[in-house]
Amino acid sequence: MAITRINVGPIHPSTHGVLRLVVDLDGDTIVKVEPHVGFLHRGVEKLVETRMYMQSPPYMEKIDYMAPMSVQELYVATVEAALGVEVSERAQYIRVILLELQRLASHLFWVGSICNDLGQLFTTFMWGFRDRDMVLRLLEVATGQRMFYVNMRLGGLVRDIPEGFDEEVLEFLDYLEKRLPEYERYTEKNPIFMQRMKGIGTLGREDAKDLGVTGQVLRASGIPYDVRKDDPYYVYEKLNFSPKYSTQGDNLARFKVRMQEMGESIRLIRAAFKKIPDGNALGMPIKLITPNAKNRIVTVSRENPRGEEMMYMVADPQRPYRLSIRAPTFINLAALNHMAQGNRFADLFPILGTLDLLMADVDR
Repeated sequence: MAITRINVGPIHPSTHGVLRLVVDLDGDTIVKVEPHVGFLHRGVEKLVETRMYMQSPPYMEKIDYMAPMSVQELYVATVEAALGVEVSERAQYIRVILLELQRLASHLFWVGSICNDLGQLFTTFMWGFRDRDMVLRLLEVATGQRMFYVNMRLGGLVRDIPEGFDEEVLEFLDYLEKRLPEYERYTEKNPIFMQRMKGIGTLGREDAKDLGVTGQVLRASGIPYDVRKDDPYYVYEKLNFSPKYSTQGDNLARFKVRMQEMGESIRLIRAAFKKIPDGNALGMPIKLITPNAKNRIVTVSRENPRGEEMMYMVADPQRPYRLSIRAPTFINLAALNHMAQGNRFADLFPILGTLDLLMADVDR
């Protein structure tokens, strides 16, 4: 067997972000894929140790620039756990609504991107970005910002949702609910899409467990683990959340799981608006916060758009003594070699795309 080694990246147009892959090939068959990361390393975990607790949320949003609110909320929730701050019930409902809108925006971006990666479905690429833009407009109405929101405060939010926001969101959800079947019909009738997705990049149930993958990569392999269900936070338990999963474990399964998750996000937002109580959703003004850590060591996890993200914090009275982040994309990237072996070289990029990587999250 004659092995050919190919260097892909770190600026190859088919890779997601600044990533280098060293690929060993036997003819056109992948024998081994070795990811090389670190090109975007910014030392966020170390930087947090030099700042007061609530000086770091703006930087956290840059870790996942496709779902910035999700990482900021995770950090704020970790600080809340360390300082013993309770979140008001109304704020919990609003956080769930905003986080699910953020999930929709992230998944719509991914749908457009994966279709663009395949080079045959530019229409779907435009659809995804058009519908994502509608979500971003709603988030701008709620937070005042289009992309980097910094709208979480200890115990609540910077601002409550404005009057009439629920009507705007529900109108959009009615629209999107009708659009999602069109995405699936359009893609699954495309023979090139199906050839590059169905049966490609298969990851079995036991391998998924052994490799420790998370999010849609895990659920597409037949394990319906979702933090929102298995370790519920805020009001997800009251909304009867149901995780979506598949048993096929291939590229197509990961695509379908994300599409189904968007439908579930629509249902969750509608249910949250029906149950949201009156009250105060505003958090503590930063200038009035007197940090005093009540819990020395805390671990908080969230089901973010790319999978389970965790923060481990060792708290000091004024600032974190230590912060460690378990990034879902870093864990999932480690499974790429197993998923790609035995496939053709051209299939490497659809497999990589279905991992939904963000290198800022991988490197941090």
